[in-house]
Amino acid sequence: MVGIDAQNKNILDRKFICSDCSLILRDPVQLTACGHRLCHSCSLNQNQTLMACSQCHMQTPSDQILVDRGFKNDMRTLPIICSYCDWAGTLQNYEKHLEQLHQHSIANEAQQTKLSTEEKIASVVVEGVNKNLDILIQNLPLPEENINNTQCVSYDGTLIWKITSFNEKMMDAKSKRQPSIYSPPFYSSPTGYKMRAELYLHEDGNAGRTYMSLCFVLMRGSYDAILKFPFNYKVTFCLYDQTPQQRHIIDSFRPYMESNSFQRSRSEVDIASGILKFVSLGMIQQEGNPYVRDDTMFIKIMVDFGDIPTTLLSYALNLNPGLPMHIQQSMIEEEQNKRLFNKENTL
Repeated sequence: MVGIDAQNKNILDRKFICSDCSLILRDPVQLTACGHRLCHSCSLNQNQTLMACSQCHMQTPSDQILVDRGFKNDMRTLPIICSYCDWAGTLQNYEKHLEQLHQHSIANEAQQTKLSTEEKIASVVVEGVNKNLDILIQNLPLPEENINNTQCVSYDGTLIWKITSFNEKMMDAKSKRQPSIYSPPFYSSPTGYKMRAELYLHEDGNAGRTYMSLCFVLMRGSYDAILKFPFNYKVTFCLYDQTPQQRHIIDSFRPYMESNSFQRSRSEVDIASGILKFVSLGMIQQEGNPYVRDDTMFIKIMVDFGDIPTTLLSYALNLNPGLPMHIQQSMIEEEQNKRLFNKENTL
């Protein structure tokens, strides 16, 4: 049996990924020559006196491969998003969840087999009963609606929040049925701060004007006991212009250190804090405005753990969000160095 698949395997630390099958390590063993790890079953596949590491190609004698029980215990608290549904939890509970999926699939297959027995010829029934269950589950399609609703969990301190059915949500806010909506949670790292945004779509301001208010919310996380508080990192909001002009609306704030909103949370969700007059509704409700297209709005929330200079914010937020985060960070650093170089040469 190879490693463990999960939606978020590509954003976990590479040390948790098998160098052979590229999945999350299952029963990890360590190659003593280089220190890299792979699944126990993957190590058995090679069946050689000297095992070559798939990652660095160093060779380890087969009798010097160590079963790494301590590392396996460390992996128990890894955050996991199921490959087959919207379940999220820790690795220690994931295998139980997968077992329940298997049992459910077996029950469904048995029921379908019973029905098809009455309607189809025996050969088709036998073929359906004998299908490999692992292959069946791996090929289960993820419902597109579930993907849109849950969105991808972010572990790098940024979130692009896709808000669909915007006009319906605006009517709910105007009627006070639902004054605010929440983004999916996102994280600073797999073991970091847990956060989300809260959007008030219809807030009354002065002189009869109305605004959208956008707030940042700290949530109680699994690793708060070892994190630093109060939370003191700059938060930036960006409302995307969905046209090539890219006239995004960008605003930032720094936490007020004395506020209860940025202390270690004792409840599930802290008090929201943010920008009360983020954008005028007059701008959003104009016919053909670039911020709401196909009844959909996109908002980016970026927690600045690297202290990006204010002059670079616009550049950073105009980068293609489809690029991997480490590429975006590299481009920001390159742009900063270029501007510093140009400034020094003009003095």
